[in-house]
Amino acid sequence: MPGNTYVKARLSVNGHRHELELDTRVSLLDCLREHLGLTGTKKGCDQGACGACTVLLDGERVNSCLVLAVQCEDAEITTIEGLAEAGRAMREAFVRHDALQCGYCTPGQICSAVAMLAEYEAGVPSAVGAPGLTDAEIRERLAGNLCRCGAYNGILAAVREVSR
Repeated sequence: MPGNTYVKARLSVNGHRHELELDTRVSLLDCLREHLGLTGTKKGCDQGACGACTVLLDGERVNSCLVLAVQCEDAEITTIEGLAEAGRAMREAFVRHDALQCGYCTPGQICSAVAMLAEYEAGVPSAVGAPGLTDAEIRERLAGNLCRCGAYNGILAAVREVSR
């Protein structure tokens, strides 16, 4: 297509290096799903409002629909498929606490929850600012991830369990 600019991009995803030729307009979300076959990351709103596409970029949560893939060349990208021990504990807690119904938002919820706990441990402040990881604090820190099925009580219980 005229006007498209393709560049070589070297991405590190889940500990594996990939060299791709990408249109500079391709989002990280579309790159993960369409170019690398990592379909655990979901496309929800494609506007950064729902959190279904949450992945970790150098350990920090990002909405992958809002990030261009070519911006991530020197970063480590971690998807739900790449979460190791912390991800397993959170996944198991989600199952135990029935923190999913349709499951569409679950990968983004789990990525966000794992990163949120790391942020809390690192002393990153939140709007609640209450001492300790209270239910209000967890809700505030996970507010960017929506669940249309309403499994919030189970999500809260799962995060609370893993945080102990």
